[in-house]
Amino acid sequence: MNIGQVAERAGLPAKTIRYYEDIGLVRPQRSGNGYRAFSEQDLHKLAFLARARALGFTIEDCRTLLGLYEDEARESADVKALATEHLVQIEEKIAQLREMHATLAKLVEACHGDHRPDCPILQGLAEEG
Repeated sequence: MNIGQVAERAGLPAKTIRYYEDIGLVRPQRSGNGYRAFSEQDLHKLAFLARARALGFTIEDCRTLLGLYEDEARESADVKALATEHLVQIEEKIAQLREMHATLAKLVEACHGDHRPDCPILQGLAEEG
């Protein structure tokens, strides 16, 4: 498969696939004219990476997950530990987003949104933490 075909099937932009190749996550064969020739295994890796990235795993986490996936002697505890750590990070981000939402909702509610110059939103942003 060429890069366009594998991009379509994996659901990734060709630019992302080139980047993954540059950082060593995939290593497609090269034909005599230098074009990339992707195998079904490459496609599978790229789809795996796309799903992992969609779940918010970092590139380094993806590298680790891919290594664990390919390691038949892996321990599922290693995979679970990585996923659990990521889940904790997601929960922390959700808590931060809820705080942001609550603060911004209060500021928006306090603003009259009329022709007067006073604005609680700007005042709230100007306050020191």
